[in-house]
Amino acid sequence: MEMDVKSASVLEIYHALVGTVVPRPIAWVTTLSPRGVVNLAPFSFFNTFGANPPVVVFSPTLRRDGSKKDTLRNLEHLGEFVIHTAIEGLATQVNLSSKEIPPEESEVDLTGLRTVPSVKVKPPRLVESPVHLEGVVQQIIPIGNGPISANLVIGEIVHIHADDRLFDAQGRVDPRRLRAIARLGGDYYCRSTDLFEMPRP
Repeated sequence: MEMDVKSASVLEIYHALVGTVVPRPIAWVTTLSPRGVVNLAPFSFFNTFGANPPVVVFSPTLRRDGSKKDTLRNLEHLGEFVIHTAIEGLATQVNLSSKEIPPEESEVDLTGLRTVPSVKVKPPRLVESPVHLEGVVQQIIPIGNGPISANLVIGEIVHIHADDRLFDAQGRVDPRRLRAIARLGGDYYCRSTDLFEMPRP
């Protein structure tokens, strides 16, 4: 298969990228609307990009009709968020929270999850997720202006919550205890439980 990006359709490009750049970690993000509605949505264009300061980048792309997603609107308004680790035991809720519902409704209610207040930001965090990264927006960079165009949200993490049961004797997160999930192409996900180790040279 050969694809000239200039002549290919947006969906062809999208499916090629999400099918080959894998696995992609999932930023499961809570934000607050101007009316105080808690929005919850998963984003697999996501990663961490530094530790001093701790920086994450995720992208609430524009919808296929070119409109902004609720998460992006909320971030433009308040500039605060909480990223949760998507784990195997919550896979159904992660998937369900991707459903497009009216902005006056909350995906937290839709999924039957619970929230508790955050420490340093206004959006609440999910009780059921074992890891919460409270963050503030440093910059939002729109790239493109049509369907599925990127909006790079660069955020600084200001507080971290992690369940003590995730840690091994050396104080590191044990991936076998975390059991994170990640996105592949199409409707596929994967589990981070098929592990192998290679010491760094």
